[in-house]
Amino acid sequence: MFDPDYGHFVQIVKTGSISAAARSRGLSTAALSKRLARLEGRLGARLINRTTRRLTLTAVGQDLYETLIPLNASLKAAEDRIAGRHTDISGALRVTAPTSFGRLRAVHCLPAFLARFPKIDLTFDLSDEFVDLLDDRYDLAIRIGDQIGTGLVGHRLGTSSRVLCAAPAYLARFGEPASLADLAHHHLLATEAQLPWHLDGPEGTVVKQGQSHVRTNSSEVVRELALGGCGIALRSLWDVSDALAAGALCRVLPHYQGSLDAGIFAVHTPAPTIPARISAMIDHLIEHISTATSSDAGQWVLSA
Repeated sequence: MFDPDYGHFVQIVKTGSISAAARSRGLSTAALSKRLARLEGRLGARLINRTTRRLTLTAVGQDLYETLIPLNASLKAAEDRIAGRHTDISGALRVTAPTSFGRLRAVHCLPAFLARFPKIDLTFDLSDEFVDLLDDRYDLAIRIGDQIGTGLVGHRLGTSSRVLCAAPAYLARFGEPASLADLAHHHLLATEAQLPWHLDGPEGTVVKQGQSHVRTNSSEVVRELALGGCGIALRSLWDVSDALAAGALCRVLPHYQGSLDAGIFAVHTPAPTIPARISAMIDHLIEHISTATSSDAGQWVLSA
């Protein structure tokens, strides 16, 4: 990155907060905030809206971030070619990801990763079960939610915007709910770990208790049940945007959505120095996944 202030800005987006970015770059939160303000002053545009609860990228900030990511990746690729560092990145790398997200978003970028780092011995598993990274079975996990887990380090890949949706056949049979209270009379569809739902709406964040009409640990089962007209589900746009566009699913209670605190993270255990093979995978995921999810999700949202 030619300008260090651009690097600071990208790191804020990657980590999800100014304080986390400051720690990773060896700066105080106040110092990094001043650097961000200096960059905004030089560009004559606000990049991030700051509130007490969260940080939100402006349209200009999102445009700048999506411009910088491929530039940074190209610079790093050039450095690898010139210094030959890619030949030193090797060894076993074990990664786990949620089933649907891994299949739809993550797996497609693996061939390019393997071509760039042929000496890495990659294991890439898909599972909707919660994986304890502290038991040393995996080096890296992709997680979707508003928390990454206690004692872990997370690198934000994007925002998981989620909407309530159901198939037209279900709504024709049971009617469309007019309020959150009406959901008590409907079939809800969720994995065992998803309920209760945390929803952002006109009155702020609300918690919707309930029980899934079908018990399952698979988000893909939930998706197929929703498409099959079995109930109302809270699904990520990266998962159902095509079905919504095609009319196979319809949004329900459009004034509500899944909590905007939910993000997509690459998570690993803390270490004085992150192994090169893990850093390489994180950078690759950021490069290939962040832009794809932002196009589905709309505006980026960063936790404060």
